[in-house]
Amino acid sequence: MSTKDEFVQKMHAKLDEWNADIDALSVKADQAAHKAEAEARAEYNKQIEALRSARDHARSKLNEVESASEGAWHDLKAGVELAWESVSEAVRSATTRFK
Repeated sequence: MSTKDEFVQKMHAKLDEWNADIDALSVKADQAAHKAEAEARAEYNKQIEALRSARDHARSKLNEVESASEGAWHDLKAGVELAWESVSEAVRSATTRFK
């Protein structure tokens, strides 16, 4: 397996993890929103939509890597890693806020 393939597999696994995290946060937000006021509910939904948007951006970057040639994917790797770190931080932050 090439380094590119390993990188892509690792990133797909991380996407799956984020999907599960976002789904769990959505459930928590729905539960909290039933008890919270409309303003809090709107804030929860806003944060979750921001996470989904960041995740989708990271997925788009991964798609670029997947379609890149074996030699060119290294040029894209830094951008993917930057997008990944941004999403990871956003998920960590949202998870902390929803606790």
